[in-house]
Amino acid sequence: MSKMKQGASKYIPFQQIELPDRQWPARVIDKAPVWCSVDLRDGNQALVDPMNMEEKLAFFHTLCDMGFKEIEVGFPSASETEYEICRELIEGGHIPDDVTIQVLVQARPHLIQKTFQAIRGAKNVIVHFYNSTSTLQRKVVFKKDMAGVIQIAVEGAKLIRELTDQYEGDCNIRYEYSPESFSGTEMDNAVDICAAVLDALGATAENKVILNLPNTVEMCTPNTFADQVEYFIRHLPGRERAIISVHPHNDRGTGVAATELALLAGAERVEGTLFGNGERTGNLDIVATGLNMYTQGVDPELDLSDIPALREMYERCTRMHVHERHPYAGELVFTAFSGSHQDAINKGTAYMQTSGTGKWEIPYLPIDPADVGRQYEPIIRINSQSGKGGAAFVMQHAFGLTLPKEMHPEFGAMVKAKCDRLGRELSNEELLQVFEDGYVHIPQKYALGEYAFSGASSADGSIRFTGVIRADGEERQVSGKGNGPIDAFFSALHKAGIDGYQFVNYHEHAVSAGADSQAIAYIQLKKPDGKSIFGVGRDHSINVASVKGVLCAINRAEMES
Repeated sequence: MSKMKQGASKYIPFQQIELPDRQWPARVIDKAPVWCSVDLRDGNQALVDPMNMEEKLAFFHTLCDMGFKEIEVGFPSASETEYEICRELIEGGHIPDDVTIQVLVQARPHLIQKTFQAIRGAKNVIVHFYNSTSTLQRKVVFKKDMAGVIQIAVEGAKLIRELTDQYEGDCNIRYEYSPESFSGTEMDNAVDICAAVLDALGATAENKVILNLPNTVEMCTPNTFADQVEYFIRHLPGRERAIISVHPHNDRGTGVAATELALLAGAERVEGTLFGNGERTGNLDIVATGLNMYTQGVDPELDLSDIPALREMYERCTRMHVHERHPYAGELVFTAFSGSHQDAINKGTAYMQTSGTGKWEIPYLPIDPADVGRQYEPIIRINSQSGKGGAAFVMQHAFGLTLPKEMHPEFGAMVKAKCDRLGRELSNEELLQVFEDGYVHIPQKYALGEYAFSGASSADGSIRFTGVIRADGEERQVSGKGNGPIDAFFSALHKAGIDGYQFVNYHEHAVSAGADSQAIAYIQLKKPDGKSIFGVGRDHSINVASVKGVLCAINRAEMES
């Protein structure tokens, strides 16, 4: 028997909620909640090296610029550092008039009193107090029954209300209470303690109290947390007196899912951090949650349009790293290496351009990278797993070279061979070099010397080519007539003894705009052995580009023979 099989028996399965008529599964999220950032408190306390004053101020201003209206700035009674940031924010005039700072405090008298000293002079404050209510903490930490825990919360609430009445100055003070470890508390006990706090604070429908329900340690599946939230709301006396908030953590890796289901269950407010920083596996990731809403057509009411700038600030201030696969923000989340994914993205991009649809309809990309400040160039990156369409996509979007579809397999094989030799992905510049080495910088068995095209030489409207073909260093004066430049050139090659090639297809486009733009021609020929081969020609004249493309294809065929 494995150790895991032996060890699993020591864990107690989470108790499910009796809620047979649950309503949340039939609901949808159709508006953003009230967001409260706890980066400067919950996030900061989890850092190896906590932020200094300069970093906290930079972070705070970024949060304000993003549109956060409620920001938990610290636990000012816990340390002098936390106290100082609160005072600097207030005295330094950093807090916009429409932003409410939130201060955290345990339901302990001396800490509550110190907290009220810290907030003097502020315009808008949420005093957020808490005490732990979980079954396990009551059993092994506090050695108290539920009545004793409720008494602690009620006494704290009464003191906060008393200090509010004594507060000198013009300050809008609101209240928030958290039964810490709500998800590990018996639901009826959670209801009882919150109802007692509402009464002690004198909460009314006009003067609501925030009841924050923390998933302090994520211990159950997200649907069970949603059941807890719905049960709590349905059984809370005077529900209209409260704003229901959630504070999810991510111990099971489902913090975002738990939040979304809690919103379906009736939560109106969400506390979390940018990119999910926090104790253990972190807090709720507000960026991911907000952008999840955005992809469903719901305005998150936060400015998430420049994720690279947010990530830079976050990594600089916290010295944490946003993982490459982090939802929406990671370096690689808009990147496809797989050939089938690349092909679908390529076709989706073409569809968006040709259909005129106003909707985002590109496979494998749930959100337009440009909406969050990302660029299109890195969407497809090339390695040995990439497909033929991926290389063509990069050539078009990075360099403006639109390879015809029939050419993709040939060029894709060159790219794959290069990746296999190097054993890694190719940069865009290396991909362009593969193109140049394969179609431009090749041995010139046949080269074009001086040449000229002349117009119709007879009533049939034919074109005449006259010029010099260098073959193995020998110059041959040739001429030919045809129904177009390529046909005329083929006729001239035939007279020079260069025979056996059959024209199949031709594509051309301008490489750059303006008077100095070049034309590029992609020529597909059938070799004497019946197989297809491509050549590329570039010139300011499309006729000359076509001729160069024909010679390129023939020279490439000669290299293979």
